[in-house]
Amino acid sequence: MTEDPTPLDRAHAAMEAAPEDATLRLRFYEALVEAELILWLAADPAPGADPAPALFDTEDGRLALSFDNEARLAAFTGAPAPYAALPGRALVQMLAGQGIGLGLNLGVAPSSFLLGAEAIDWLAETLAVAPEPMQSRPVHLAPPRLPPEVIAALDRKLARAAGLASHALLAEARWSDGREGHLLALVGAVAGAEQALAQALGEALIFSGQEATVLDVAFLAENDALTGRLAGQALRFDLPSGAQPETDAPGPQPPGSDPNRPPRLR
Repeated sequence: MTEDPTPLDRAHAAMEAAPEDATLRLRFYEALVEAELILWLAADPAPGADPAPALFDTEDGRLALSFDNEARLAAFTGAPAPYAALPGRALVQMLAGQGIGLGLNLGVAPSSFLLGAEAIDWLAETLAVAPEPMQSRPVHLAPPRLPPEVIAALDRKLARAAGLASHALLAEARWSDGREGHLLALVGAVAGAEQALAQALGEALIFSGQEATVLDVAFLAENDALTGRLAGQALRFDLPSGAQPETDAPGPQPPGSDPNRPPRLR
């Protein structure tokens, strides 16, 4: 029976089909951080202890190994093995800064590939990017004028933020100091979800390939006067309801940290 391709398989295939397309490489990284990955562990962790990945010294450097489902781990090991399931985002942050790369689906899937330690560090820094919090109220609002890639990226991220807010409103904005940009207001956000939402929106800009876009973020109540002003000008995104939140300027520029030229996979 042929296995259905996973989101990582599809993103990897698209990237491989157009190796010079930076946007498709960024979409692959987006699929990676959003996937639930199965990390091969050195041993079952003791109660209360953090999981420790099994590490392998190879000609490509020290690697942890992960897979995008349990069946692929089993196919690789050929025997039961301890593992932890965690978001790709969390795995990248776990490995960053330690000189450890990541082998994904090695030898068991079309999306078999390696990320070196440099790529892991770049991706961890990329995930730390978030939009600017709004410091003042805009004096002028207008319908948004953003590239379709940014609108689509914001739509994808907000669709994954089920239950975090009622809806989002996006408009072009001008502030009293003359600064211009775009404002994205999250209306009715769940208390405590602000950081997760801001990080998700920062990722949307980076992985859209339009990281130079200026975006301010505000968290507003339904009855806020600015919510009413935005409603007449803004593009509205309705967030799905009923699910639990999914929690998660760049620092020093390491090699390959330009989001338009991410590290190539080997």
